Amino acid sequence: MNQPFRGGVKEGPACPAPPLAPNYNPHRASSASRRAARRECSTGRPQGISELVVFNDLKLLLLPPGPGLHRLSVAVMSAAIAALAASYGSGSGSESDSDSEGGRCSLPAADSLMHLTKSSSDKPSLAVAVDSAPEVAVKEDLETGVHLDPAVKEVQYNPTYETMFAPEFGPENPFRTQQMAAPRNMLSGYAEPAHINDFMFEQQRRTFATYGYALDPSLDNHQVSTKYIGSVEEAEKNQGLTVFETGQKKIEKRKKFKENDASNIDGFLGPWAKYVDEKDVAKPSEEEQKELDEITAKRQKKGKQEEEKPGEEKTILHVKEMYDYQGRSYLHIPQDVGVNLRSTVPPEKCYLPKKQIHVWSGHTKGVSAVRLFPLSGHLLLSCSMDCKIKLWEVYGDRRCLRTFIGHSKAVRDICFNTAGTQFLSAAYDRYLKLWDTETGQCISRFTNRKVPYCVKFNPDEDKQNLFVAGMSDKKIVQWDIRSGEIVQEYDRHLGAVNTIVFVDENRRFVSTSDDKSLRVWEWDIPVDFKYIAEPSMHSMPAVTLSPNGKWLACQSMDNQILIFGAQNRFRLNKKKIFKGHMVAGYACQVDFSPDMSYVISGDGNGKLNIWDWKTTKLYSRFKAHDKVCIGAVWHPHETSKVITCGWDGLIKLWD
Repeated sequence: MNQPFRGGVKEGPACPAPPLAPNYNPHRASSASRRAARRECSTGRPQGISELVVFNDLKLLLLPPGPGLHRLSVAVMSAAIAALAASYGSGSGSESDSDSEGGRCSLPAADSLMHLTKSSSDKPSLAVAVDSAPEVAVKEDLETGVHLDPAVKEVQYNPTYETMFAPEFGPENPFRTQQMAAPRNMLSGYAEPAHINDFMFEQQRRTFATYGYALDPSLDNHQVSTKYIGSVEEAEKNQGLTVFETGQKKIEKRKKFKENDASNIDGFLGPWAKYVDEKDVAKPSEEEQKELDEITAKRQKKGKQEEEKPGEEKTILHVKEMYDYQGRSYLHIPQDVGVNLRSTVPPEKCYLPKKQIHVWSGHTKGVSAVRLFPLSGHLLLSCSMDCKIKLWEVYGDRRCLRTFIGHSKAVRDICFNTAGTQFLSAAYDRYLKLWDTETGQCISRFTNRKVPYCVKFNPDEDKQNLFVAGMSDKKIVQWDIRSGEIVQEYDRHLGAVNTIVFVDENRRFVSTSDDKSLRVWEWDIPVDFKYIAEPSMHSMPAVTLSPNGKWLACQSMDNQILIFGAQNRFRLNKKKIFKGHMVAGYACQVDFSPDMSYVISGDGNGKLNIWDWKTTKLYSRFKAHDKVCIGAVWHPHETSKVITCGWDGLIKLWD
């Protein structure tokens, strides 16, 4: 029984085949062609044929690519001869001749040629199943797959579920909790980058901090959601109000008592009716008021600082006679010292002091400041931390003439009036006192319960009854000696006032403060018209006016002496900066030589420093005191006499 060929692929060695002619007839083939067919029949199929597919009578020959298609006729002829042999069972004489030449070829069996015979079925059949991609059994051990590192965030292929979630290599920690086993890239958990609107994030954060609720961040941002975390009740109450939104708040009006019947004369209230929740504050009775006053007085007495009583003022004269044989006191300017002390012209040329010629010792503690007698400089006034003020001779025997006692704490500053007949003293006992220079009598005392740091008389002849003092409460207070009252206050500073210097023919004055600023004031006008403060500036607790009135020398706390103009614009002269000494933390006094050729200053190491004015070069430095050299004054009529004072309690004269 003949069955149709179900399809398949048989492969053999490829050989070139001639091309098939369009009018080829296998029955007319030559004997040479038949002999070639016999030689190729031993392979089981025509040489060069890759696939042979038979659909009943239709035969399809699929040839491999490449040259050799010219032998296709031989393959077709071979197939035809095999079919004839199966039908007739014998061969021709020519075939026997060919056997003798090329050897005998066995004919194929009937079963092998079954696919070449015609089917016995009446109707054509197309029962052909061709599987171009048959299933192939693949042996793969999944356990030997590639291990996926759990730390890897990107893979270039599609791993299986078992590969992705396979356990890590190594022994398992039996004490590892579920929280420890969870993947994390930081100490508190696993943080992933997310693209969040900064405004929305800040809005929800502030809302949660203010109201206690916020939108659930685990939900998708694109979904409209009203799910909250935190105080859900508060969120429902506020209807999801955020800190950047203003909800409509119902303002409840206060209710009033209603009685609008005008016919009720006694009970009519109208618009003057009281509120329902209004309460009347009852005035305390007389007895209750007395008790309250007693309680208030006790509290004030406890909290009130005990006022320091002013010390008892007295003076000590250290010379035998106050007047000489002509009736002149020590205030009289001497004329036999070899220098014209009444002259208003400074010396032409000044020189550097080189040696110590005298020491005044009388203070038991550090000396705070020294001041020369106005114009002449024949007397020296000093104040000390031993609460005493002393008057000394500069010429002659250089004796201590008088001691002024009246302060209970250290004396900070002193100042002569223009004539030198009176002077003011400022001490840490919060008192300013006016003294008579000749008699030593305390004329008056002034206080506003604050510590005065500096004091200055107005240099004008017609304003000798007025003086100003820089206080610790950031104010500059102006007093009138005649009335003893405060007549003006300058309160623009932001720190304690350290210095006051009059400039511009005494029409203005300059003040410095702990607020690191310099302010210029018009006299009697409590508003500064010039304010100098730079970020690089330091506090300047000591300021001196030059003899020609053009410059201000300011001792800066960054170990520099700064020079400001003192006439118009009060600009910093950047070409005149004197360095080389250590004064940080000390208000060391600065002074000029009378001819404006030198600048002198003490320092924190007890040394006296002398600079050249023109070149700002440090010319001389020598040890003047064992402790801080706080004050240095150049005599206005001498070419090389300098007076220094220090915290060692000594006052020294150098020449």
